[in-house]
Amino acid sequence: MRSPKPLSLTAYQWLMSLFHTQAPFVLRRRLERGKEDPVRFRERLGRTDIPRPSGTLIWLHGVSVGESLSVLPVIERLKTERPDVRFLLTTSTTTSAEILAKRLAALGDITHQYAPIDTPQAVAAFLDHWQPDLAIFIESDLWPNLIGALQKRGIKHALLSARITEKTYKGWMRLKDAITYTLSGFDLIMAQDKDSEARLKSLGDPVARHVAPQANLKTLGAPLEDDITTREALSAQIGARQVIVAASTHPTEDAYISIALETIIKSPDEPLLIIVPRHPIRAEDIRLDLEALGFTVAQRSKAEVITPDTHIYLADTLGELGVFFRLADVVIMAGSFSTGIGGHNPLEAMRLSKAVIFGSELYNWQAVYDDMLELGAGWKANSRDELRLIVEQLLANPEIIESANTLARRLARKDGDTLPMVWRCLEPLLPPAPAQDEAA
Repeated sequence: MRSPKPLSLTAYQWLMSLFHTQAPFVLRRRLERGKEDPVRFRERLGRTDIPRPSGTLIWLHGVSVGESLSVLPVIERLKTERPDVRFLLTTSTTTSAEILAKRLAALGDITHQYAPIDTPQAVAAFLDHWQPDLAIFIESDLWPNLIGALQKRGIKHALLSARITEKTYKGWMRLKDAITYTLSGFDLIMAQDKDSEARLKSLGDPVARHVAPQANLKTLGAPLEDDITTREALSAQIGARQVIVAASTHPTEDAYISIALETIIKSPDEPLLIIVPRHPIRAEDIRLDLEALGFTVAQRSKAEVITPDTHIYLADTLGELGVFFRLADVVIMAGSFSTGIGGHNPLEAMRLSKAVIFGSELYNWQAVYDDMLELGAGWKANSRDELRLIVEQLLANPEIIESANTLARRLARKDGDTLPMVWRCLEPLLPPAPAQDEAA
């Protein structure tokens, strides 16, 4: 028997119920700042005009791009095992919706919606309409009213690739009863690393008894998509120059990396630096900063051509990272050179046989980066000088890059048993498959 619902959760539910009357105004302010979709605004309130597909429906939720992309291999495996099942995938950001559109069209039978805000009214409208048979949450986007409603309705729910950072855990300890109560209602929890698993189990038996073997979904996935026409056109502009790609940069990192590599890229026929910002909306600010530092910049969204005088190509578009990785001689993974980000997924580059250089802020991906260093599939730069020296050495010794790239590809493929294990854990939570004659 579960313990009584903590007063803090009851108070939260009451406050969010009151907030619901103000939610449309808050969402409209977010809409003005480009953080909501003007066409699909109602989905955040649990409303939609899209009908629920018939039959068994699995709902999967990942807050943004990384989480939602990481679950696509799971969906593909579920489609293979249970072709009768239909899928609903929710995210919370407009960027994720843009990037997912093409991927989901290729997979078929998957509906995308924006996740409802965590008011009792929006949650009820969402669940009344979609009535999922199983809900799967990815990583750590856990909303008390939403999860509580699933528990109250008896809808089975799982948490996959759970990532519990030390910062998150310390926050939990201030509301331990509430988080323990919330997590104890899950039917299955699979942590993405040993530290997250230990933190979950430390909450006691009500949570620990639902914790299954580890499964890091971000180690799965197919290589990022290519666009041969685009890549060949860019390659023709670049010519014989070597290419350095700085992927998923955040504020301060664009200038940090550019200044570190200034002596390498600021001369005729020297390597081209391609900067791919994590959020393309920052492009104009990035360009102004780089030009103030004396760099010549060409901007992709403006269809500007790369010339021999171009120092930096600002790749301010979505969904083309696979193209830029394939063009790269050297890859720098950003999100690790500034505080508060914790690094980004290096496996996207490694699946394309690209070893990476990274900084010291890695807590979101520490286990993967540790494996990279141990195997020799990447290089850590603790300062600008180290970053410059590493890039210089690699560009001068392509045989080192080739050897590390082979190791990177090998490391990216090491978790081949993860999907079968995830399926074995999820299968008991699904309704039985229809009989063959009924399915026909």
